[in-house]
Amino acid sequence: AARALAGCLHHQAIDGVLELTYYERLRVHNLKYYTWVEQQGRTYEELNAQWYDRDYWTSIPPLADEIDRLIEAFNAEVLAP
Repeated sequence: AARALAGCLHHQAIDGVLELTYYERLRVHNLKYYTWVEQQGRTYEELNAQWYDRDYWTSIPPLADEIDRLIEAFNAEVLAP
């Protein structure tokens, strides 16, 4: 993740970045509805938690080891290299 951040985001020119207003960020958030709710079967409440629950994103890093384990198990199941 650190390599991706350093390689991609830190080397962006100003024309590759857009500073969004609150309502523009909310519009981008709302675009996730199709993939989050309709494709992944998550709830609308879960989607709204990403925007309104201040603890939503900070609660994820402690789950990193479990998420990694699930990814590794999935990759092993589909025989990913």
